[in-house]
Amino acid sequence: MSDSAFALDPRLDNDTRHVTSLDLCDVLLMNDARFPWLVLVPRQPGMVELCDLSPDDQAQLWREVTRASQALRSRDAFDKLNLGALGNIVRQLHVHVVGRREGDAAWPGPVWGSGAAVPYDEEVLASRLQVLRTALK
Repeated sequence: MSDSAFALDPRLDNDTRHVTSLDLCDVLLMNDARFPWLVLVPRQPGMVELCDLSPDDQAQLWREVTRASQALRSRDAFDKLNLGALGNIVRQLHVHVVGRREGDAAWPGPVWGSGAAVPYDEEVLASRLQVLRTALK
């Protein structure tokens, strides 16, 4: 695997903050304080669907999704963990890992398209990124 031609979709780049890089994926934090929300993006050019990855990379992706899920759960209390790889707007392969709470801003519907994002305060963002980086080591 080579990430030399990899470029993050501009919309993901705009809407997220980089947490860390794992073996396959960059882990990003959605800049929306309403939800505990990570996005994993395999650093491979041209990936659109899960089936575009090799079988070994598919398995690695799910190991990393599990790792990200555990990191999120160690930091936040929530009722349900939602996973999604939609790609209807951003075609680049990416997987959402979202902690949901009954009564949150989008409950019980999906978080996608549910109102305007509420960006993190810079101090809270810096702290949250550090906690997640530590949990993902």
